[in-house]
Amino acid sequence: MKLLGLNVFHLFPGSKKQKKHKKKTDEGVGDIQQTTDFLIKPESKTVKLDTSQWPLLLKNFDKLNVRTAHYTPVPNGCSPLKREIADYVRTGFINLDKPANPSSHEVVAWIRRILRVEKTGHSGTLDPKVTGCLIVCVERATRLVKSQQSAGKEYVGVVRLHNAIESELQLSRAMDQLTGALFQRPPLIAAVKRQLRVRTIYESKLLEYDPERRLGIFWVSCEAGTYIRTLCVHFGLLLGVGGQMQELRRVRSGVLCERDNLVTMHDVLDAQWQYDNNKDETYLRRVIYPLEKLMISHKRIVMKDSAVNAICYGAKIMLPGLLRYEDGIEVNQEIVVITTKGEAICLGIALMTTAVISTCDHGIVAKIKRVIMERDTYPRKWGLGPKASQKKLMIKQGLLDKHGKPNGSTPVAWQKDYVDYRYEQKRASESDSEPEVPTTPVTPKSVSEVSKKEKKKEKKQKLLEDAEELSAMQGSERGELVSTPATPELDPESSKKKKKKKEKSLESAGEAEAGETPSSKKKKKRKDKSE
Repeated sequence: MKLLGLNVFHLFPGSKKQKKHKKKTDEGVGDIQQTTDFLIKPESKTVKLDTSQWPLLLKNFDKLNVRTAHYTPVPNGCSPLKREIADYVRTGFINLDKPANPSSHEVVAWIRRILRVEKTGHSGTLDPKVTGCLIVCVERATRLVKSQQSAGKEYVGVVRLHNAIESELQLSRAMDQLTGALFQRPPLIAAVKRQLRVRTIYESKLLEYDPERRLGIFWVSCEAGTYIRTLCVHFGLLLGVGGQMQELRRVRSGVLCERDNLVTMHDVLDAQWQYDNNKDETYLRRVIYPLEKLMISHKRIVMKDSAVNAICYGAKIMLPGLLRYEDGIEVNQEIVVITTKGEAICLGIALMTTAVISTCDHGIVAKIKRVIMERDTYPRKWGLGPKASQKKLMIKQGLLDKHGKPNGSTPVAWQKDYVDYRYEQKRASESDSEPEVPTTPVTPKSVSEVSKKEKKKEKKQKLLEDAEELSAMQGSERGELVSTPATPELDPESSKKKKKKKEKSLESAGEAEAGETPSSKKKKKRKDKSE
């Protein structure tokens, strides 16, 4: 309370402000130091993220084994669910409920036309009358089509028996009997070569049987490429009454089943119309799923952001670029390589187990099977090390040629110390491929391995030499008189025979040069006779 700038307590000395008196401790600083330790103690407990509800490939991310947590985040890329709508459509797939009557190829072509994209593919052909799960991959996701086609399938079908059977139990026994590896020949209706092949039936159940109409509803889990139509015929043959498939529906294809966001052709058409007319992309995002959903069953490996683009260009998946890895990875197992944002980079084949990854410092973790991510989504981060930087500078200065190879002005120290591994690998492969020089003498087999062309040339040369000799002999006989009684005379008959042989050889050589052969001579004679 102030009055004209003066404090009231100064005017009224009787009213004093009550002050809190702090208790003074009798202990000195030295005593306190001895009693307690002034330290920030390290805590063993770390705050754990609950990633059980995280989407797609980042689910249970906290349960992955950590190799290192040190990396430089790059602002490029984004979560698969937050991609722009154009990229979202081009890197997605549709779990389509295929209608009856149109073929799988027709359905895929219609979706390509509706979404206005260049490429679409499906997870395995369904016959025209068959309905159910058909995974339609769009543009970038078509790279996963092969892996989806070879994945297992599940069907629910109706089999019609031609005659009555004793009981329902008889049919269920026949189904149990037809499990495991079975011989199958594709039916006549199939558009493939009718060749005998082996397909595996994992499990089959009889759900219901109507003895009056002789119809049985069954469920079957089988390998890709199994013909259920042929299986129904085999049921009939095994029971001795005959049978055929009445109706069929695919319940599961690979990872996805009927309950996993199954959509119809009308949904796809309506979603695209909604986006084109009202710019509302929520329906389209609900119809199409990111391609990462197809790989949720694979074992995961998380890479640093700086290594992503190198893998897109085909670099090996090396241990220094690894951040996290999953338990239970085995050699030659198919794995998925992902970014820190949950994007799929590629599918790979593991070359190390989880135990080896945890104990090693360097080496190749996996080899690439199929690259999924587009190149240059992330920036290039290779060629930034000290050696690479020095090499670039030397190319600019002219100490190396434009390809980085040494030239006349390259320093001697660089030539001694620097090893270009690209050319070292080539040299090593060339040295391995070079055949050893045989120390043993040349066998007659090696002489016989002369090419046909060389043999022909040799023959021609011999004929020409013989002709020259014969002409020389004829000239000497004409110009010189035989006046040497000391030398024994040859028989006239043998000399005549030799002359005739040489003349014939000369004629044949001349014909070969002119392009005439004995067969062509015969043909000419026949023509002359006919004329």
